[in-house]
Amino acid sequence: MAEAAPVKAPVNCPVDTKEKSKERVNGWPANPDKHLKFIPSPRRLRIKFNGETIADTLAPMMMREGRHLPVYYLPRRDVRMDLLVPTDNDSFCPYKGAASYFSIRVGELVSENAVWSYEAPFPEVAEIKDYLAFYWDRVDQWFEEDDEIFKHPRDPYHRVDVINSSRPVTVTLKGAEVANSASARFAFETNHPTRYYLPRDDVKMELLAPSEFTSTCPYKGDAVYFSARIDGELIEDVAWCYPDPIAECPKIRGRICFFNERVDAITVDGVVQPKPETKWSRD
Repeated sequence: MAEAAPVKAPVNCPVDTKEKSKERVNGWPANPDKHLKFIPSPRRLRIKFNGETIADTLAPMMMREGRHLPVYYLPRRDVRMDLLVPTDNDSFCPYKGAASYFSIRVGELVSENAVWSYEAPFPEVAEIKDYLAFYWDRVDQWFEEDDEIFKHPRDPYHRVDVINSSRPVTVTLKGAEVANSASARFAFETNHPTRYYLPRDDVKMELLAPSEFTSTCPYKGDAVYFSARIDGELIEDVAWCYPDPIAECPKIRGRICFFNERVDAITVDGVVQPKPETKWSRD
């Protein structure tokens, strides 16, 4: 049996313990403009665990909720319910209701509390009844049609546009110019600051060294990171690169992109760009 994962509430649903059950009230009357949409997806969706396909549907739905990542919900009829075991874990969302949980058992391998469902949702979201959602990291593989997808569902309203630009871009760090390019590619991504992907020939690669840190983006692929050493000082994870991006985002392949949040400044066409406050910022 696999080690049990820590119990937590769905990605877009806060935990509410049994001790706080008296606070379990419908939040819609107090916030009728809450952004929550349950929309159909035209993509075939499959989920695998321990070599077994545990869900396969042509009718997935996507939950889009303000300030949360999208979440796939699958019709109960398209889920291998014979492989799910109800648990006594529960949680509460003021906009959906009380969630019930299931563990997945395939052979000797168990993924604890990997699935949730709102068996009696609030009337405002009655359509989510008879659907189940899976924690992304408590199963092995997700597929849209025949392509494996990673990290989290790709939001159909999320765009990544990578555009060639001849506007000169310079990057300074600890008072030193570490990049200067008139052949940058600007990445415009929904709800993200503009990023500048630079040819390696225009970056002082001798100042950079590979980092052990990596990350995955469902819209771009697997990223590797670089730290910089300026006058003996190490600045960790200041830039990144997608050596082999997904097919939908080929124009960033092999280019170097610096965190605006972590360098002194990024200048575009002579104008210093605002330094955004993001989850990648450092104090």
